[in-house]
Amino acid sequence: MGIYTAPNVLAYKVNGSSLDTNLNMNSGTYNVTVKQWDNCGWATGTKVAFTVNGSSSKKAYVFSDLQSKTGWDSYALLPPMYPICSKCTSAGPQLKWSWSPNKTSPSMDGITTKSVYGGGTVQWSDAFFNVHLMGNMSSQGMKDSGHTIIPNLHDFTYDVYFWVGNVSVSQAMEFDINQFVGGKKYIWGHECRIAGGHEWDTWNNQAKHWVPSGIPCNPISNAWNHLSLNVQRTSAGKLLFHTITLNGKTATLDRYDSPTNTSWYGVTINYQIDGNKNITPYTVYIDKLTFTAK
Repeated sequence: MGIYTAPNVLAYKVNGSSLDTNLNMNSGTYNVTVKQWDNCGWATGTKVAFTVNGSSSKKAYVFSDLQSKTGWDSYALLPPMYPICSKCTSAGPQLKWSWSPNKTSPSMDGITTKSVYGGGTVQWSDAFFNVHLMGNMSSQGMKDSGHTIIPNLHDFTYDVYFWVGNVSVSQAMEFDINQFVGGKKYIWGHECRIAGGHEWDTWNNQAKHWVPSGIPCNPISNAWNHLSLNVQRTSAGKLLFHTITLNGKTATLDRYDSPTNTSWYGVTINYQIDGNKNITPYTVYIDKLTFTAK
C-alpha cells in the first residue's frame, strides 16, 4: 500500500494490507490518494481531500486503530467497590469476558475488535479493558523517559466506532482518558448509562462518584455508533470535560473537576462494558479507535 500526496509522488509505502503513519506536510490543500496493489499488477485507490493549516505549532500525537494494536489488558471489576479482581480469569466463574482483535464482520475496515461480556455468577459485574499509550509502561513505544512530552499535553480526543446487537441489555458503557503527570492523576471518565437510564455521566475525581450530565445517551442497536470525546487539562491544572459527540450530535458539558495525587507517569485510555441485574451476556464490536493528544 502507498500514499500519493500528488500525482506520481509516492510519499509513503508499506508492505501489507493496512498502514498507519504520520506525514509532515506543508500548509495547503491536498488531494491525496491511498492506493493498494497486488503482485499481479491490479490496483485500487481512494482519494482523500483535506487542508493542512499552519497556524498551530503544537504537535499532535495520534494513535490510530488502537483496537487492533497489542498492549491491551483486561480485568473483571466486581461490586460493591469495583476494584480489579486479581483472582478472576476471563473463563469465570465470577465473570466471563473476552477481547478478540482483527475480526472482519461487522467491520468498517477489516480490523474490528470483538469484546464480549459473557455473563457469570456476580450481578452488576463489569469487563474492563485498558491500554498504556505513553510513559514507562507504554505498549506503543512512547516511554517519554526524559519527561519532555506528557507534561506538555493538554488537549485529548477519544474517537471510536462501536456496534452492539441489542443495546438495551447493556447496563452501561464507559470510555475513559487518563493522564498521570506532575504528581497528579487526571481521570476523564465518561459513562453512557443505557439500562441505567440513557444518560451520560462524568467522573468526579475527588469524591469518586459519577455526576449526571443531563445529556441523553441513546446508541443504536445493530448499527455503527460514532463517539468522540474531547477533554482538556487546563493551565490551572483542572480537568475540563468539554464535549461529547454521539452519532453527529455534539453536547457541550464544560464541567471542571480537580485531580488527585499519584506517583504514576503516563497516559492511558480505558474501555468498559457493564452487566445488568440479570448478568445478560452481550457483545460489542469496536473499530477505528483513534486517540489524539496535543
